[in-house]
Amino acid sequence: MRFATLRTPVAVALAATLLTGCAQSVDPIERLGKKAAQRVHPHGPSREQPYRHWGLTAPLAPAPKPSPHPAARSAGPGLPPVVDHVRTRDKVVFLTYDHDAGARPDPRFADMVRELRLPVTVFGTTPERHHFAGLPYTTQRTEICGRHPRPDSRLLRPPYGAYDTTTRRAAADCGVSALVLWRASTTTGTLTYARGDHHLTPGDIVQVGPADSTARLLRGIQQLGLTVGSLEDYL
Repeated sequence: MRFATLRTPVAVALAATLLTGCAQSVDPIERLGKKAAQRVHPHGPSREQPYRHWGLTAPLAPAPKPSPHPAARSAGPGLPPVVDHVRTRDKVVFLTYDHDAGARPDPRFADMVRELRLPVTVFGTTPERHHFAGLPYTTQRTEICGRHPRPDSRLLRPPYGAYDTTTRRAAADCGVSALVLWRASTTTGTLTYARGDHHLTPGDIVQVGPADSTARLLRGIQQLGLTVGSLEDYL
């Protein structure tokens, strides 16, 4: 599994920017990588009102600019916190994707990210990903740090959401600031919840499944009076 952060789960296109497990904050189209960005249509199919092309009745509301580090940054002596929800009063939720390096590119989704300027976060994985929990420290550290560690990659999603204290120790030693899970998920085709209220609330981290479910999810987010924020701005 590799560190990564961008704003789209585009397959091969993302490979240029993915590292083992983590994320960074940049302009959405920049997260696709230079070559991928060149393949994205500059204006898309609906230049004046792109949101309508994606089934939205209005543009997404801009996310407020958060205070520096509004979320708790620690959950133990020297250990990164494990989060599935960000404590904030801002009416934002966070869209995250788990991307397999061998997946096919999705140019339509790349268009959506550019046209709507979606601040999504993608965590890169490899087809051989496995549970971290139970593995020795040296193995976990090697997996998390990866062959090409990036100092600007600070968020880690452990494969399948499985981790233990050793994972957090290894993550800390690789410069990870938070392990990112999810409170809501669309991976089964419908929105399900790991705990708490069965509706989206401000600060929820959402694990989004197929890219084509994003537009439907965005419509639901708008109906709740919410918008999409950049997770890297809050952690």
